Amino acid sequence: MLQGYNCTIFAYGQTGTGKTYTMSGDMSDTLGLLSDSAGIIPRVLHSLFGKLEVDEAESSVKCSFIELYNEELRDLLSPDDHTKLKIYEDGQKKGHAATMVQGMEESHIKSAGGGIKLLQDGSHKRQVAATKCNDLSSRSHTVFTVTVHIKRSAENGEDFVSAGKLNLVDLAGSENIQRSGAENKRAAEAGLINKSLLTLGRVINALVERGSHIPYRLITLSSSILLLANNVVENLSSRGYYKTPWVGGPRPASSRRCHQRRAT
Repeated sequence: MLQGYNCTIFAYGQTGTGKTYTMSGDMSDTLGLLSDSAGIIPRVLHSLFGKLEVDEAESSVKCSFIELYNEELRDLLSPDDHTKLKIYEDGQKKGHAATMVQGMEESHIKSAGGGIKLLQDGSHKRQVAATKCNDLSSRSHTVFTVTVHIKRSAENGEDFVSAGKLNLVDLAGSENIQRSGAENKRAAEAGLINKSLLTLGRVINALVERGSHIPYRLITLSSSILLLANNVVENLSSRGYYKTPWVGGPRPASSRRCHQRRAT
């Protein structure tokens, strides 16, 4: 990210396999010290500001935190809990349209602690519910984004601004509705979660296998996956400045009673 790359780290897997704990973990920040159980996002923030302090270059850092729940996009950093964001496609890109978010809050931070405070506040607003598989089951997908601008000097002495972005995606887990005990509202949530994960998985599999046909059109079947597809699919398909690590959440065979299908 500090080298100008757009990066995505996302957690993907079955319900109850620790994806949210992996991404967020223990978010306490005592006297600027991380907990030993801190997740990827707090660790990224601490590492980022540590490197910026060593670099001593003029820089700015901003964060956003959004949730995709039941086909609706919510801003977890907005003071208005009822504000719903709008997403639209910018067709100027070749190959597939880029997805843009209108009205999303972006908060500037001066320290890792400031970013962790945003993560804590937003996480309290996230949609969770108890199921037979998980007492705190995530019922939505979230994207915590960190954007960095750094002022640098070229070899010819001219100044330029380098921009990098890191999307930290925590996907809700797939689940077998009968085994998770989801009913009514929870069953509807699980159905939309499974549909969006299946759609994203088919596109990613096609990209990884270098298929002759990439089914981007499938993404439009579920508006809730559009933003995630933009963050993940664009990174996987690009030959430019993109990096996409994947954190898988498989379940051991001995405890596979709650999953829908074996993770791919």
